[in-house]
Amino acid sequence: MSKPRGISATIIKASEPVQKAETSTEIQSSATSDGAGFISPPTDLRGYKRLVNNSSILPQCIRAYKNNIAGFGIGVRYKEDLEETPEMKAEWDKISEVLEFLNMDQDTKEIFEDIIEARETYGIAYLEVIRNLGGEVIGIEFINNIPSVQKTAALAPYVDIEYEVNGKTTTRQKKFCKYRQQLNGKTVFFKEIGDPRVMDNRTGEYGEGIPIEYQANELLEFAIGTEPYGEVRWIGTVLNVDGSRKAESLNNRYFSEGRHTPLMILINGGTLTDDSFEKLQTYMNDIKGENGQHAFIVLEAENLENRTDMEGEQKPNLEVVKMADILQKDELFQDYLDNNRRKVQSAFQLPDLYVGYTTDFNRATAQSAQEVTEKQVFQPERQSLAWVINNKLLAGYHFKYVEAYFLEPDISNPDDLYKLLTVCNNAGGLTPNKAKSILYNAIGETAEDFEGDWGDTPLAYSKASQPAAPAMTGLDQQLSQQIQKSVERGDDEITVVLKEIRKLLMKGAEL
Repeated sequence: MSKPRGISATIIKASEPVQKAETSTEIQSSATSDGAGFISPPTDLRGYKRLVNNSSILPQCIRAYKNNIAGFGIGVRYKEDLEETPEMKAEWDKISEVLEFLNMDQDTKEIFEDIIEARETYGIAYLEVIRNLGGEVIGIEFINNIPSVQKTAALAPYVDIEYEVNGKTTTRQKKFCKYRQQLNGKTVFFKEIGDPRVMDNRTGEYGEGIPIEYQANELLEFAIGTEPYGEVRWIGTVLNVDGSRKAESLNNRYFSEGRHTPLMILINGGTLTDDSFEKLQTYMNDIKGENGQHAFIVLEAENLENRTDMEGEQKPNLEVVKMADILQKDELFQDYLDNNRRKVQSAFQLPDLYVGYTTDFNRATAQSAQEVTEKQVFQPERQSLAWVINNKLLAGYHFKYVEAYFLEPDISNPDDLYKLLTVCNNAGGLTPNKAKSILYNAIGETAEDFEGDWGDTPLAYSKASQPAAPAMTGLDQQLSQQIQKSVERGDDEITVVLKEIRKLLMKGAEL
């Protein structure tokens, strides 16, 4: 019988304390790149632009995103609702000035409108960022030619970056990528926003002592999705977009290449005489307008055979065959085109109301469509862009109390607001100042609070605290009637006596 084998355990002690990696350990996906490390887009981005230009629905969807996300403008607000201090007011004035002069040729909100339009067309958009010597952003320029820009993956080594969150500064390590724009035989290099190193915009190399005029600016990218060059949100409907274009092209070619012959003349046993053929041709050329009204035509045919026997000659037979039934009466593939349009709108999560494709709606359905689209589509996009402005573009200013945000439309329903105010007033919670504020906001004006504490006192409480007027008794009513009659008769003495009696009765009721 064999003995059981023993089990031994060895403890290995680390010579140094184990530390957790403070950088990302993700394995970057491999992508096709050139010798310099620049990644090639998976497709020619110019093809997306051609599809948009030839589509009958993509421009409307992109315009809806552009107008509703950034079209209402950029505003400034305090991060917290605190009593304004001189320091807070100074920050308010500073951020307002910066946002106003970020670009001297366009309003700042128009720059972001262009970014949204390009991003929805190509899947990615770029913004050139210009800083002063103090590291503060003083200008932004929209990169118009998106396909001319290429990028690398995040390149080693890691660089220490300081982040400030809620007044606290922390250090993190990050790798940055490079950008290159090639256009008309010229090449210029950019560095990623936030990269503190100095880059030569002629070579893309980092170094010291580079002249200021050759120091590279930063690029801020806005991409959809996680791909290196983003991905258009309508990528799943590319075949539908291209198919709709081909269907529209087929319908368009019908007018130049389609068959328009409305009828056919069949002749059996003969042929048209030369005179009849000329008359028919002239008739078809002159049938337009008033010349064709109440006109008729006579066609004559002659026998093809010259018979010499005594048999009866067979007469030619003329037959007119209508061909209008085989003509294309309306555009082809209407259901196909409509289904493709709906699929593209679904990719953008847009109802018909936003792209001008419906007249079958009322106030309730329009209100519901607007509320759902605002909450699920436009508001998240505004918040995402506002985060980029505050935490990337304006991070160098270290604002503590103020932030930028994108303005949004008022989608409140007046009927619902009326019901809420009615319930609030009946419960005793509506104050004069609040009622005034709601009214002025509805008409687009600014309201100032009423002076005095009564403006913040609920209306129901104010009415309850007022002394109730004494109820008029039956005797009071009789006295009032008698006084009225005595006045009509002119009995002044009786009138005076009756009024004195009524005064005494009212004083007694108050006691």
